[in-house]
Amino acid sequence: MSRALILGAKSAIAQALARRLAEEGWDLVLAARQSGQLEPFAADLRLRTGREVRLWEFEVLEGGQVEGLAARVAGECGPFELGVLVFGYLGVQRRAEVDRAELARILHTNFTGAALVLSELAGYLEGKGGPGGLIGISSVAGDRGRQSNYAYGAAKGGLSLFLQGLRNRLASSPVHVLTVKPGFVDTPMTRGLEGLFLVASPEKVAGDILRAYKKKKDILYTPWFWRYIMYFIKNIPEGIFKRLKL
Repeated sequence: MSRALILGAKSAIAQALARRLAEEGWDLVLAARQSGQLEPFAADLRLRTGREVRLWEFEVLEGGQVEGLAARVAGECGPFELGVLVFGYLGVQRRAEVDRAELARILHTNFTGAALVLSELAGYLEGKGGPGGLIGISSVAGDRGRQSNYAYGAAKGGLSLFLQGLRNRLASSPVHVLTVKPGFVDTPMTRGLEGLFLVASPEKVAGDILRAYKKKKDILYTPWFWRYIMYFIKNIPEGIFKRLKL
């Protein structure tokens, strides 16, 4: 029996991924702040798939919840083989430029807190000894700093680098690490934002993630064309790039 721990389970991508995993026979632990709000979703999954779906209260900004997280989850819900980090906070770039609390929340949620959680899960899975995996949801925003969201982008860029380091560290173990870099996805976090294009559904992204994980890919751009969009953006000379309104 396989079990996955999904952190940030209120997000649209997390719930699409949870459905896919449950349909494929995985039991689930859905972790989020005010996790009781997920009970209708969890009940529907149990009814439709017959899988065990447990809820777990988790808030990354409360540092005391991170240390020993994996052991507590395993002790109460059973051992798990897959950890999926989906939580994030887009924030407001303009506000972050003048409000240090907003900047700190963006950086801690998307990088510092995420890195601490990933390190905790990696230690658990490595010590467990059997096959396992970590999936970290980063973003194409982390590939180059842009004036419109450089706080969020910097945090996600750091997260991508941290995941790369974990992948290198765990390469000789049976624990696989997948970095996911979505483009624009139709979620409550992005809805209503200006300048969105080529917006993907959470279901499309979830399907891409599972296929990439099964194939043991290291990095996934989803949808696929974002790899080429970001290759172009990353290679614009800095002298030109800094004059663009991106």
